[in-house]
Parts: sequence; structure tokens; C-alpha cells
Amino acid sequence: MAQERLSMVVFSGTLDKLMPVGILASGAVAMGLEVNIFLTFWGLLAFRKGAAQSLPISKEYEAMAEQMKQIMAEKKVPSFLDNLRTAKELGNVKVYACGMTMDLFGLKLEDLEDVVDGVVGVGEFITTAKEGKMTLFI
Repeated sequence: MAQERLSMVVFSGTLDKLMPVGILASGAVAMGLEVNIFLTFWGLLAFRKGAAQSLPISKEYEAMAEQMKQIMAEKKVPSFLDNLRTAKELGNVKVYACGMTMDLFGLKLEDLEDVVDGVVGVGEFITTAKEGKMTLFI
């Protein structure tokens, strides 16, 4: 039987795609779901220490980037990292870096933000994800 779990593959490293990761994680744990996040390629690079301060916006939305950043600052919208930290405080949220991507870019766990719990291979993520109710690709 499927477990009450949301799994996310985070492939994108742009701010407009990372904001929903934190929001979805917070919403899912508030509804009692476990959350399992797998960071790979550009999504993983966005979790390097300090990278969150200068993330790009997707090309299709870059004309609106400054306006959106200003509105978010005025409304005190938390960063995607702060949303993930809150989600982890609320419930069972695990954030894992892709082992192959870590090797590819020469990264170590200590190079990543504190929200990242560990490094796993794709097989371990898939095993966990297939036991859950839904998986998103962001």
C-alpha cells in the first residue's frame, strides 16, 4: 500500500522553480505527509552554500524578475531555503543530494546548505519514491 509521502526530483536551479519546492514541502507536511526531496544537476547546484543569494530566473519569466523580487521582499515572503527549514521543523522532510551529480561536480556534503540531509544514489531515491503516493519533477 502506498505511504503518505510526497517525493520530489529537483532538477531545476532557477528561483521561480525552487520557490514551489519549499512551499509544496511545507504544505505536504502540514497535511501529514512525509516529504522526500532528491536534488540533481542544476537543482543540486542551487543548494551549494551561498548560491541561493544569486539564483537566476527562468528565461520565460526574466522580464518580471525584478518586480517579483521586490513584491516578495515587500510581503516578506520567505526564501525557498527558509520554507524548507520550516517544513523540516514541522514534519518529516528529507533532502538528499544525488551521489552521481555530487561526483560530477566534485562536491562534498559540507559544500551544501544545512537543509541537505545526505547523499544517496538514484536507486535509493526511486525505491523510496515508488512506495509513496506521488512524485513531482521540478
